[in-house]
Amino acid sequence: MRARPDLPLRRAHRIGETLATLAVAALGVAFVIWCATNEGFGWQYVGEYLFAPGILVGLGNTLLLTVESAAIGLVLGTLIAVMRLSPIRALAVPAWFFALFFRGTPLLVQVIFWYNLAVLIPRVELAIPGIGTVFHADVNAMITPLTAALLALGLNEAAYMSEIIRGGILGVDRGQVDAAKSLGMRPGRILQRILLPQAMRTIIPPMGNEIIGLLKATSLVSVIAVSDLLFAAQAIYSQNLRIIPLLIVASIWYLVATTVMSIGQFYLERYYARGTTRTTAPTFRQVLTSSIARFHAPQATRNGGDL
Repeated sequence: MRARPDLPLRRAHRIGETLATLAVAALGVAFVIWCATNEGFGWQYVGEYLFAPGILVGLGNTLLLTVESAAIGLVLGTLIAVMRLSPIRALAVPAWFFALFFRGTPLLVQVIFWYNLAVLIPRVELAIPGIGTVFHADVNAMITPLTAALLALGLNEAAYMSEIIRGGILGVDRGQVDAAKSLGMRPGRILQRILLPQAMRTIIPPMGNEIIGLLKATSLVSVIAVSDLLFAAQAIYSQNLRIIPLLIVASIWYLVATTVMSIGQFYLERYYARGTTRTTAPTFRQVLTSSIARFHAPQATRNGGDL
């Protein structure tokens, strides 16, 4: 058996890798011990309030607000994206200003603006000449905190979704559109049958990230007293002053929700990536199985050949 000239380098690499792993593991253990022994975290209160009724109600409201805002953003964002791609300037220009405004102003400002819309428009009336007023409403009563939150989150999400969808549509080969036109297909059918199905491969990853960001952005609506997850935690710690434990409880539920959404996004990406690549991204189970198999493999196999 011949000695390989790169053997000292491989051994030095393994030693360095081992030392780095031990150092990271030591820091991790030290951090865990610090968290476990620091009484300021109040872990006993975290366990006590993790499944508190108020927290669970706030979590449900947060998830509902996320789903509704994402639905508004997806539908309206698709419409805005199509308008921006339209050759008709009367459609493209307003869509461009919509995206510019809602992407260029802070979401918190938009939440507070919609909540105080009654200052600008106290009353809405619809009158028909010769008949009189057929509809009237008090804007202050119409724009509840939940309505203001949905308007702010939904419209802001629509602006970002429109750019994501527009980019995905522009990424489709223009030749396919020309071929469809030569076959006599109408623009609406081309969009439905050719552009959007192929654009989904490009749209899904940033759209998933945007919706996950939307879930976390719902915490901003607590400033207008919408009973979301963060507001529920604030309501509890304003009474018992357990600020850190309640913030940890809220963070745990946000982390659980975003993790579940990330898993769903992963499998959705795998579904739309079929047929575009030779191999799809491995699942967590496949990664774990291959890692265990590699760990138990013979030393020569792990080193890439005979020593």
